[in-house]
Amino acid sequence: MDQVTQQDTGTDAAFLQDIWTGIGGDRAHLAKVRFIGHGGLKSVFGTTPLAAGSVAATGLAAAELVAARTGAMPEVVVDRRHASFWFGWSLHPQGWPLPASWDAVAGDYATRDGWIKLHTNAPHHRAAALAVLGAPAEKAAVARAVATWSADELEAAIVAAGGCAAAMRPMAAWAAHPQGRAVAQEPMLWVEPTGPAPRRDWPFDPARPLSGLRVLDLTRVLAGPVATRFLALLGAEVLRIDPPDWEEPGVIPEVTLGKRCARLDLRKPEDKERLAGLFRDADVFLNGYRPDALERLGFGTQARHALRPGLVDVRLDAYGWTGPWSGRRGFDSLVQMSSGIAEEGMRRTGADKPTPLPVQALDHATGYILAAAALRGLTRRFTEGSGSASRTSLARTAALLVSRPGTPEVPMAPAGEADFSEGIETTSWGPARRVRPPLTIAGLDIGTGIAAGSLGTSEPAWAHRG
Repeated sequence: MDQVTQQDTGTDAAFLQDIWTGIGGDRAHLAKVRFIGHGGLKSVFGTTPLAAGSVAATGLAAAELVAARTGAMPEVVVDRRHASFWFGWSLHPQGWPLPASWDAVAGDYATRDGWIKLHTNAPHHRAAALAVLGAPAEKAAVARAVATWSADELEAAIVAAGGCAAAMRPMAAWAAHPQGRAVAQEPMLWVEPTGPAPRRDWPFDPARPLSGLRVLDLTRVLAGPVATRFLALLGAEVLRIDPPDWEEPGVIPEVTLGKRCARLDLRKPEDKERLAGLFRDADVFLNGYRPDALERLGFGTQARHALRPGLVDVRLDAYGWTGPWSGRRGFDSLVQMSSGIAEEGMRRTGADKPTPLPVQALDHATGYILAAAALRGLTRRFTEGSGSASRTSLARTAALLVSRPGTPEVPMAPAGEADFSEGIETTSWGPARRVRPPLTIAGLDIGTGIAAGSLGTSEPAWAHRG
């Protein structure tokens, strides 16, 4: 169905305007976007409008790049229904189960004065939380131990031990918190020029605008992989690099579409040199590591841009780039707890426990903002001959979401045959159907011939050198 209410269109367009102008886009280009689709995700916040608006901003950035190369800006049409699906799961297995998304210990726990979320999907994060609690890896034992702590004290202790946790705060408490105040002052996207780009042009195919460009992906769950997946759908060669022992089985089938995935151990000099070689031939770099991680390895911002002048460099973190928590580990579900989203959901629905968004919308929306930043960086490289460094955060996207009131949505019907792309995607886990891309851009072929695959299945080398 292509019905969409005037109220839906207004909210979708409002989020698009916030994002597009927030990343430096020309307001006049907003007229090139049209929204279709009926129904949305059930949420006390504007989750589907955020999905539609962020996808639209990325499509507009792609259209802007096409216009810079061809002189004509194509129309962007966003299907808000499909955008909602892509904010959850676009992949539908045919006869095999999706991997579990959460570790057995992860979840929300009652403290003596509130609630806390423990994020324990990574083994070292799980070990840190259990060490602080003095509990075995058994849910009931963890619950008993958590109940003896105050939420703020346990959060601080787990974070200090190298783990990931977030106490549930009301929105007003986050607004008054030093980190909440810092994020409220940050722009949607920080952008800085980094110097001349010796290679500013590339052979351009209007139907596949990123064909021939190389994207180096050092991102993990979930925003960064969403961004690089979209760049792959526009024709980019995306090479994802992970450490030898890293896995994230709950999301890999969803986000490795269009990518080749390799491993490097950056503790080894020879692997650091291989990464340096990848930088020398990269056009775009996306980095989801903590702010100082690559600096410690010798691949800080100055080093990266010395290896590849003109690099389009895009970074994200969880809690923002200023304020006392600027280097804190975090994930979408934790930011929802910290920023008041989970508490607001609980209060407004009358639930007896934290009530987050129906999907990890902060991750997905931030992913599309990152992709838009990369596309605008490529446009800038072509038109101005300059590289760039951009960055944003999940917490900034949370601030965007709560800035506009949610409106009731007509419930979406489940995905049906008309929602799926033609053909079967032969993934590493078995055959699957994929929901159609959430947008169309006139004249562009959005898709990829590379099915989702396991981590570490490719060599850490570019398939096509420029």
